[in-house]
Amino acid sequence: MNISELLAQSARTFHDRPAVCLGDATVLTYAGLRDRGAALAAGLRARGVPRGGRVVIYMGNRPEYFEMLFGIWAAGCVAVPVNAKLHPAEVDYVLSNSGASLLFTDRAGEMAGFAGTVAVDGPAYAALMAGPAALVPARVAPEDPAWIFYTSGTTGRPKGAVLSHRNLWAMTASFLADIGPVTEGSAALHPAPLSHAAGLFALPFVRRGAANVVPESGGFDPDELVALLHRFPRSSFFAAPTMLNRFIACPALDARAIAGLDLIFCGGAPIYVEDLRQALGLLGSRIWIGYGQGEVPCTISYLPPHVLGLNTPESWLGSVGIARTGVTVRVVDDAGADCAPDMPGEVIVSGDVVMTGYWRNPEATASALRDGWLHTGDIGSLDAHGVLTLKDRSKDVIISGGSNIYPREVEEVLLRYPGVSEANVTGRPHADWGEEVVAFVVAEDGVTAEALDRFCLDHIARFKRPKSYRFVPSLPKSSYGKILKTELRRMLVESEPAPKTF
Repeated sequence: MNISELLAQSARTFHDRPAVCLGDATVLTYAGLRDRGAALAAGLRARGVPRGGRVVIYMGNRPEYFEMLFGIWAAGCVAVPVNAKLHPAEVDYVLSNSGASLLFTDRAGEMAGFAGTVAVDGPAYAALMAGPAALVPARVAPEDPAWIFYTSGTTGRPKGAVLSHRNLWAMTASFLADIGPVTEGSAALHPAPLSHAAGLFALPFVRRGAANVVPESGGFDPDELVALLHRFPRSSFFAAPTMLNRFIACPALDARAIAGLDLIFCGGAPIYVEDLRQALGLLGSRIWIGYGQGEVPCTISYLPPHVLGLNTPESWLGSVGIARTGVTVRVVDDAGADCAPDMPGEVIVSGDVVMTGYWRNPEATASALRDGWLHTGDIGSLDAHGVLTLKDRSKDVIISGGSNIYPREVEEVLLRYPGVSEANVTGRPHADWGEEVVAFVVAEDGVTAEALDRFCLDHIARFKRPKSYRFVPSLPKSSYGKILKTELRRMLVESEPAPKTF
């Protein structure tokens, strides 16, 4: 069943309820959101976008995001939301790889080179919305693509994890099974990017007729969130650990705002136990810890609020909890056999929420999906109670402020700079952001950190660039020539002259 039916069902029941708000102002009721989505779907068909055609969304959080998603799905097309912080050159790759028909954006001037660019505030978008508001959603197969989530690994270019209509329905059902009551009186606040987990978490709130609230700032501002909690009691929002820490430190956070808070869905990066304890001490059992990947959208395991408390075992506080509803989690050794309790191995996952594969990448698909299991590449252990604890990220992904940063992408840019012969990127702990990017560079005399920083800003998103550079005569390597990241991390904690930091 087309995932857009989720909105159609809610619009029949909750047609006058607020569906999309900007700040404290209602932008669209559920009937209005259904009609705007249907009009956009008709406009896409009239423009000749075929069923299965990919439509990229490259913009910050705006009310239009929701009508775009449901309009794309109602037309039988595929949504490809991308991080609004990406560099235009990185979006160019997504457009090319996905074979996109259209690009919806609030940065049309930077994307003028793509013929299918449609500015959300321009006449072309208004023309698309001029179609009839009554439209029957396209018939789709459960395994047809609905959302392509572009992720990366250390092996090169971004990969598009294909999420089917079945995947999104399974994710929504699992959310509603595992989370406390969501009703038409609830609200989802969206300070985190709608291109990622926040956009996916919107779906169960739409199904229950709840309000989806976009902050007027379009992003994360703790004072603004407090004000919205005053305006929308029974609110929940997604937050990376950095956001959670800033929220609980907000001087404006008062008893009224805390009383108006249902849950904070915390994920996107590991949270330190002490930070979690502080949040629990202030907010009580209002924190929901989740673990997922783009390949298993937000839905591998969770540490539910009813087991989180000041007396929760330390090992549980440092874990990512138990398997989600409809998901099976195993930890296996190199031979594929289940590891004994508390012994580390690779986390593998199965269930209807697991992606169908990587877009136009059969080799990566075959490597990740084997015998009905997704091999996550994460190292973890399961205890005797089925509680999962992550040990390491075998793909060496750096997570800063809840955003994934993939070392290979940064390294490839650095290696393009004249005079740089070797480069390796790793993360180091940062009190506010979780991790920050550090680059080890082997270069000729005259190459400076300032020049490399300017070069990175010209080619990748600002948040991905190294925050410090260490110039070394050589990189530590094994006898096989593999760069030893463990040695680089050791070098980071040793007493050395302060590197140039940006």
